[in-house]
Amino acid sequence: MKSLQSRSFGKKYSQIYDCLECQHPDAKPELIYKNNFELLTAVILSAQCTDVRVNAVTSALFGRAPDAAALAGMDVGDIEEIIKSCGLFRSKARYIQQTAKLLCERFGGEVPSGFNELVSLPGVSRKTANVVRSVGFGIPAIAVDTHVFRVSRRIGLSDGKSVEDVERDLRKRFPENVWNRLHHLLIFHGRRVCDARAPRCGECSIRDYCRAYLRNDFSYKS
Repeated sequence: MKSLQSRSFGKKYSQIYDCLECQHPDAKPELIYKNNFELLTAVILSAQCTDVRVNAVTSALFGRAPDAAALAGMDVGDIEEIIKSCGLFRSKARYIQQTAKLLCERFGGEVPSGFNELVSLPGVSRKTANVVRSVGFGIPAIAVDTHVFRVSRRIGLSDGKSVEDVERDLRKRFPENVWNRLHHLLIFHGRRVCDARAPRCGECSIRDYCRAYLRNDFSYKS
């Protein structure tokens, strides 16, 4: 466990982190990938789609297109057919094909580590770029998805109205060396405990620090 107790951050935040670590010691990426190209593609596909479904789709997709050059050369209709069980599959097919082409044209077929380079690619949001930087390159980053956004606002870690606001507040409250881990802890807590519509407060290790629980106000549903 990477305890924050000895660091110059508020006691409340170190205790929240340690409680989440104890409750979700198995928190980790659940997308299956072999390299950063596969990771980037899978994260683009994961928008409004479960990791389980993405993993089923990418198993077939990467069998046909194991690298950027191969994916860039595929017919978009064939890509759509493979990924059609994912939500928004037509736009995602265009995004991942266009991104593969740009990886070949600009970066020698490799995924760049720079934030600005990543968000310049089709279908790559701020969250996607931070996931790739964090998981693929080990660069300290906090990727704010729907779970991180909801849980952070409910607990009181942020009052931000946007992904950028919540990311900024989390970066202020927690030391850089745990950002990558914190991202997964908050995701697992959102999936397993802090459900959008029916949070399981009786199972929550951080309820005594949670603004929503203490006020009995669960208006932060998204």
